[in-house]
Amino acid sequence: MPLLQINNLTQRFGGLTAVQDFSFDLPKRVLPGLIGPNGAGKTTIFNIVCGFYQPTTGTIDFDHHAIAGLRPNAITARGIARTFQNIRLWSEMTVLDNLCIAQHAKLGYGLWDAIIQSSKFKYREKQVHKTAMHLLETLNLQDYANEKPKSLPYGLQRRVEIARALAAQPKLLLLDEPAAGMNSSEVEQLIQLIQWIRKTFDITIWLIEHDMRVVMGVCERIVVLDFGEIIADGTPETIQNDPRVIKAYLGEQ
Repeated sequence: MPLLQINNLTQRFGGLTAVQDFSFDLPKRVLPGLIGPNGAGKTTIFNIVCGFYQPTTGTIDFDHHAIAGLRPNAITARGIARTFQNIRLWSEMTVLDNLCIAQHAKLGYGLWDAIIQSSKFKYREKQVHKTAMHLLETLNLQDYANEKPKSLPYGLQRRVEIARALAAQPKLLLLDEPAAGMNSSEVEQLIQLIQWIRKTFDITIWLIEHDMRVVMGVCERIVVLDFGEIIADGTPETIQNDPRVIKAYLGEQ
């Protein structure tokens, strides 16, 4: 069984159909890319999978459980984490606090434990801090633990956002245009980082990206959307020579 299975997914906003009859199987440890022109429906699909939108029709199964219609926190608890096209770190909190808060779904204690500072609360908070620091060290971010994200260069902010997603201990990591706003040097570092994360954490990654250096550098399979519908699905070599893909990106001429 695939880790993620999407069947006949459609998303309408009033009279606008953003995604039309989208079906997709994602096996474990495969790294596919989802590409297409602006407005093709890529981020809408991620938003549906993560629970930010409720699908008009269709089903989504993750790790043998139906998740369509669940709230975002419930989906995160089941093992799906994501980054965003526009960085959404808690800019007034420290980098360390960002990673600690990301573990909220796995805390295992209630409000009363927090109020009375129970032994369970103290133990879990210690573990949360330890996990966050370990991640920062693993991603070479330990020197910025007490910095606020807004004071960091853009490339480092992206790295922190990925670290925060990993802090949720996901089985599936969704990366929504992680190269957006990066310079050439940062893009090359990002490619290496994605490849390294996949091997080190042994997780499945699904990527939305416009930068073809990233897509061709890390993806084994590429699905192409245009106006909410799949127009191509195959290997990077097949996709870059597909006339439908060339037409969608460059036009008839």
